[in-house]
Amino acid sequence: MTLATLATVWFVHLLAAASPGPAILMAARTGVTQGFLTGMWLSFGIGVGALFWAVAALFGMATLFHLAPSLLWAFKIGGGLFLLWIAFQMWRHAPEPLDMPTDGVTPRTPWSAFRLGVLTQLSNPKPAVFFGAVFVNTIPVGTTLPWIALILALVLLNELACTLTVARAFSFAGPRRTYQRFKLYIDRSFGGILALLGLKIAAT
Repeated sequence: MTLATLATVWFVHLLAAASPGPAILMAARTGVTQGFLTGMWLSFGIGVGALFWAVAALFGMATLFHLAPSLLWAFKIGGGLFLLWIAFQMWRHAPEPLDMPTDGVTPRTPWSAFRLGVLTQLSNPKPAVFFGAVFVNTIPVGTTLPWIALILALVLLNELACTLTVARAFSFAGPRRTYQRFKLYIDRSFGGILALLGLKIAAT
């Protein structure tokens, strides 16, 4: 492993982490509805979920899915259904008024936000496919454990950098006021996009 190879691994994953998907969408909505602190805990959960996929890929997850395609199929169906359930909740509660953190109300506890982040990441086959088909192929065979540990640390930092940035951007007063004004339409747009992602995951 060289520094140039490490930089390639880092950059390839950064592009994947920053690409639009359920994790980025959830970070944006959490930031605007519940503030940056809750978004931070969600981001930690998303980062831990990414670490799970990275470790699984390094230890042969792609080979397992290749040998047992039905496992990948079941995983996609389950992940798609989970995202559809979240989308349904967004759509259902869209007309309800919102208690913002400035009113002293934090709808989610840190553990609840962290758990949602983990589940959002684990329910999405996109990182599973990325880590299993792309990520492992950028790491040279025979890479030692210290380099592996450094790579995993970079994976976590990339995920945190992307989701924390999004959560922070959407937690400012301007976006939050806009959200309060157009909550019904924004929530149902978020829910619709998430539902489409869930259907796409389950169908592909």
